[in-house]
Amino acid sequence: MSERKVLNKYYPPDFDPSKIPKLKLPKDRQYVVRLMAPFNMRCKTCGEYIYKGKKFNARKETVQNELYLGLPIFRFYIKCTRCLAEITFKTDPESTDYAMEHGATRNFQAEKLIEEEEKKIQQDREEEELNNPMKMLERALVKRLRDSDSEEETEDAKDQSRKHTADKPTDILTTDRDTGPQGSSSVGVKKQKVESWERSVGGLGGKGALGSLVVRKKPADSAFKPAAAAPRQAADTQTGS
Repeated sequence: MSERKVLNKYYPPDFDPSKIPKLKLPKDRQYVVRLMAPFNMRCKTCGEYIYKGKKFNARKETVQNELYLGLPIFRFYIKCTRCLAEITFKTDPESTDYAMEHGATRNFQAEKLIEEEEKKIQQDREEEELNNPMKMLERALVKRLRDSDSEEETEDAKDQSRKHTADKPTDILTTDRDTGPQGSSSVGVKKQKVESWERSVGGLGGKGALGSLVVRKKPADSAFKPAAAAPRQAADTQTGS
C-alpha cells in the first residue's frame, strides 16, 4: 500500500529545468471558482430573488488599476438562476464587504446606508471645526473650564479628607504623648472630665463657684476713719452752743 502513495518523482541525470518553457498568461485571466452569494440580490432582467448563501460556479478575475492599501480587488461573474443573465460584483476591502456592480440590485441595505450617512455627518462636522477658528477657540475655553473645575473638586476633596482625619472617633482613646490634632483633642477631653468632677465634689482651695460667697476683710484704715470724725463733730456742737 505504501508504494501507491509515492510523492517523489524521478528526475533523470540530464534534467535541465531551464529548458522548460514558461507559460505567458495574461494578467486579467479568469479562474472558475465555487462560491456562495455574499448578500441578497434581485435580478434586473427577470426580477428573480437570489438569496444569501446560494451556490454558484463563478468566474474570478483581478480588477486592473484598482488597489486599496496595496490589496488587490477581485471581480466575480455569476448567472441568474432563472434567465441566465450575467451578474457581477466585486470585493470592497475598505468596508470589509462586497459591492454590487452590474446586473442586479442589492436588498436589505438599510443598515449600511445609515452607517454611511453617519460617517458623512461626522466628517462634515470635523471639517467645519477645523475650518472655523471660533469653534476651535470655544473648544479650548471649554477644556480650560473643565480643567479648573476638576482642580477645585480635587482641592475640596482634600479639605474634606483632612477634616475627616482630624475628627476621628478614636481620638478619645489616644494618650497624652500623642502629638498633632489627636493629642490636643485627648488633652481637652481629659480637662473637661476633671472640671466636671471638681464641680460635682467641690473644691475648697480652688477658685470655683464658692469663691464668690466668701467676704474679704476690709483694711484697717477704713476702721479708723469714723473714730477720727467723732471728736470733730463734738467740737462743732460745743462751739455752736
